[in-house]
Amino acid sequence: MSHDLGLGRELRFWLIGFVVFFAALYLLSGILLPFVAGMAIAYLLDPICDWLEGHGLSRTLATIVLTLAFLVLVVGGLLLLVPLIAGQLTGFIARVPAYIEALRGQIALLQQVIESRVDPGLMAQIEEALAGSAQKLIGWSTTLLGRLISGGAALANLLSLLVITPVVAFYLLRDWDPLVQRIDAWLPRHQADTIRDQIREVDRMLAGFVRGQSSVCLLLGVFYAAGLTLAGLDFGLLIGLAAGLLTFIPFVGSAVGLLASVGMALVQFDDWTRIAVVAAIFLVGQVLEGNLLTPKLVGDRVGLHPVWVIFALLAGGLLFGLVGVLLAIPVAAVVGVLIRFMLARYLDSDYYWGDVERPAPAEAESGAAGES
Repeated sequence: MSHDLGLGRELRFWLIGFVVFFAALYLLSGILLPFVAGMAIAYLLDPICDWLEGHGLSRTLATIVLTLAFLVLVVGGLLLLVPLIAGQLTGFIARVPAYIEALRGQIALLQQVIESRVDPGLMAQIEEALAGSAQKLIGWSTTLLGRLISGGAALANLLSLLVITPVVAFYLLRDWDPLVQRIDAWLPRHQADTIRDQIREVDRMLAGFVRGQSSVCLLLGVFYAAGLTLAGLDFGLLIGLAAGLLTFIPFVGSAVGLLASVGMALVQFDDWTRIAVVAAIFLVGQVLEGNLLTPKLVGDRVGLHPVWVIFALLAGGLLFGLVGVLLAIPVAAVVGVLIRFMLARYLDSDYYWGDVERPAPAEAESGAAGES
């Protein structure tokens, strides 16, 4: 009986802790972006910092070297890419009228084909429905644009991200090991080993997914950008980089990139062969991602299902904005590990077995292997 009461108190303690954490996250989400981004950078760079420290550098010097190298890499990448992207955006804006005229021509041609094969009464109903949908879309777009323009918080978040994030990342990276040791000292002593095992599992899963998926995004972004540019597609660099970045969300990057590039090709090219080449670039990218990049760089043991990743990113963005998107994958990893841990405890409990005699360990393992 006392064991059940103790278990109930522990469960209540952890539930209250999670509720307080998410409440604080919700209330402070407007200012947390640079801190969460700095923590993510420190987490990603900590293994390299440990390696430098193991080769004779002090922790502070290793942190300075890594922070400067990271800043040089980011600033260099921005200096290289921003002019190219800005030039493509300027060219896109200048060509919008021509694209609209070409699109009108395609729509008029499609309308002629439909009118020749569809009953006039049904056609009138379709036109009325499309007109209503267009008005709703214009109203929604105007409202969204107004919110973006009036939302000065976006600019403040960007400035804080650029200024505060490197400072937060530096101090967290420098003090990472003492912070971990201090948090470890706060763990309940009778559960410390179990909690450490689960944290190591979360770290293995999170590191494997984030570092592996980031590499996949980078390689696919370079492949799509180079392929679309060589294919002669306008703004191929911009579309390819965006598709590679969105690949972090499973299936979304390739789908968005395919639709955007094929749509641009339909407006730009009259030759169906060139349109097919643009579509083939994304098909090849999908083959490379599914059969080479993801198995090699991410692996099958990460344990984060693509559907779970998509749900976590959408839920995090809906509840907490950009901060929620940054925290979605870590939270998904923690929840996944906790669910597996609780399921394992449940399958090993008297509540699961009841009055049934448990099989011997060897029989249980062979049975589990046969089921899998």
